Amino acid sequence: MARKLRWTLAATAAACLLFGVLAGAASATLTPTQRRVADQLVSVFENSTTKIRYDYIANLHDGCGLTAGRAGFCSATGDMLLTVETYASADPTATLAGYLPVLRSRAEAKSDSTRGLGSNFEAAWRAAASDSTFRDAQDAIVDQLYYEPAVHLAAAMRLRTPLATAIFYDTAIQHGTGKDPDGLITLIGRTRARLHALPGKRVSERRWLATFLRLRRADLKHPHNRDRRADWPESVGRVDAFMTLLRAGRTGLNPPLRVDPWGGEPFVLR
Repeated sequence: MARKLRWTLAATAAACLLFGVLAGAASATLTPTQRRVADQLVSVFENSTTKIRYDYIANLHDGCGLTAGRAGFCSATGDMLLTVETYASADPTATLAGYLPVLRSRAEAKSDSTRGLGSNFEAAWRAAASDSTFRDAQDAIVDQLYYEPAVHLAAAMRLRTPLATAIFYDTAIQHGTGKDPDGLITLIGRTRARLHALPGKRVSERRWLATFLRLRRADLKHPHNRDRRADWPESVGRVDAFMTLLRAGRTGLNPPLRVDPWGGEPFVLR
């Protein structure tokens, strides 16, 4: 998972202005069916299943502390804290609410220490996954930190296909939406610098996305973040899966879709 930074829609709007894009770009919001397929894609890449894994939690020893939930929320990066805060605001008696002080400490220090977040915390996370309120909290944080910024940035870049939004959405979850050298904002900037154009202006959307994916793949192979240099090169299959969909013209995210990111049995998205 990426070492992700907190991101707000206000910051996304600022990024759009930074790119010199005028207001009024077409919406890149997905339909419910397209969003379901995009979420299944992310789940395949994150957890090798089309089922949304709200209950997932593990220490991957990758500098992020504990990684958990449908989007790989991390104890060292703040999105796990935001998820539990959102859940606790709806249910202050929830067992996970008792872990807020240690989660806050880890997030503020950007520490990958799991002290105080042992087996009892992991069990509480898994148990909470059966609570619709906790699932709603996870969904809300995914929307706030990753999906909505991806939608805004795809529209700002005048990308029109659902596949483009899905690509930005997955990139936001893995790379984060900060301005660090591996982040989504930086990858968009590199793509613009490489092509000297926005999609539809001297360059097709397909070519623009292909260039973005190639640059993202290169970043996964050689990330700037040292903590990512062990695991990210193994994840290039998620970019290859998107490239396959792009080349096949499956840009509408119309199910069923087959993806094979890891060279095994294809996953069918419905």
